[in-house]
Amino acid sequence: MANIHFGTDGWRGIIAWDFTFENVRVMAQALADFISVNMPSNMEGKTNLIAVGYDRRFLSEKFASDIASILKLNKLDVLLLDEPVPSPLMSVLSATKVWISIMVTASHNAPHYNGIKIKLEGAPMASKLTKEIEELLYQKPVMYIPGHNVTPTKGLQKNYLKYISSKVNLKKIALLKGKIAVDYMHGSASTYLEQILGDKKVIALRSEVNPTFGGVAPEPKESNLTDLKKLVVNKKCLMGIGLDGDGDRIAFIDEKGKYISPCLISAVALDYLVKHKKLNGSVVQSVSMGYLTKRIAEKHDLAYEEVPVGFKNIAEKTLFEDIAFGAEESGGYFFKGLLPERDALTFALFIMEIMANTKKSLSQLCQEVQKEYGASVFLRRDFELTKGLEKTNFNEKFKKKLPKKILNQYSIKNISLTDGIKITIDNGEWVLLRPSGTEPKLRIYAETPSKKQTEELLDWAQKTAETIK
Repeated sequence: MANIHFGTDGWRGIIAWDFTFENVRVMAQALADFISVNMPSNMEGKTNLIAVGYDRRFLSEKFASDIASILKLNKLDVLLLDEPVPSPLMSVLSATKVWISIMVTASHNAPHYNGIKIKLEGAPMASKLTKEIEELLYQKPVMYIPGHNVTPTKGLQKNYLKYISSKVNLKKIALLKGKIAVDYMHGSASTYLEQILGDKKVIALRSEVNPTFGGVAPEPKESNLTDLKKLVVNKKCLMGIGLDGDGDRIAFIDEKGKYISPCLISAVALDYLVKHKKLNGSVVQSVSMGYLTKRIAEKHDLAYEEVPVGFKNIAEKTLFEDIAFGAEESGGYFFKGLLPERDALTFALFIMEIMANTKKSLSQLCQEVQKEYGASVFLRRDFELTKGLEKTNFNEKFKKKLPKKILNQYSIKNISLTDGIKITIDNGEWVLLRPSGTEPKLRIYAETPSKKQTEELLDWAQKTAETIK
């Protein structure tokens, strides 16, 4: 039996290895069994439909078709989308039109991966519920008939566009003088920014369909956005944005062609929301994020908390707590009024709205927030994890390697094992070592006021980690 497991952001697998048609059909049957038992009788304005969508990856449309067919054969009402769509669209459908959405995507992972995300009430399905689906695997025969297809439904994309227009001031954004550069990275959010702002306002890179994503993982990290940086500068754009394979993660480039870290862009957003929108509630962010948002929360008497990596951990808190703002290092952002879900396009437009309202460039906004709360240079480094090491034993083994002072100069102020091992030094600077939950990699993150100091911490962490057996 295949190891079908829902991690921090759905089930991922290698195509034709563990993400196969047989295993996807087994998962679909378990999902059908779960839905049949758990779908509420009172949908509160929504229908008892299930939406199935997919991205541009190899065979995603075929996988989605099989899932929809199996749900239909289990006597469930299904809407199968007629073209590749961004994942946030599926979240919007689950919040406004259907009870549950299934999205075939491996998000930002390499081209040979595919996966499945499940959306409920506008958010990633809670871990407790995905665990229940896992327990239903292989419990009943798969109801699958070759050639039994569900007719795709057209026009569902308008629900997402309507949602976006209700969350940002498009008339204000239209006053911005200049163009926006966007690198779609061959992902399924392609053309959506043009639909929202108009073709004349947008200059696009990598918008065409390419299931191999040009041979690189469609992840909007700095090393993948070199061409976007050049485009922003050469065409004198107001800013650049990079979107991942399913349009929920985002990265920002300022008008000077400089990459803006998630720690910095989240601080720009939170500072604006607190000062201009009178935002109140708690600030929650993944442990791989930095000190600027923490300092903003402290200055404005907002509760602050760090949670394990994975936007699901932020989303679940919004169900039970008064969360004002949430952010994670991989490019997911939330603030009160939005669905508790990563939504790259809506957040990008919100940053544009800030620029329009303040009449300041993105670089100016970043400079101002650092002037008030401190300089921030955040960097991340990934490398292959030694075989046999897991999160639990890695943390303990690394902890034993800690010196009294890092690099003979930095005192250790705090050690957190929330997710990986995060070491805070001197004035709040920090370094985090975290084995990935989806890949055999060790991710190292650090933030200090200078690039030199941040790189020194990364070098020390990597060299120390390489000594662990």
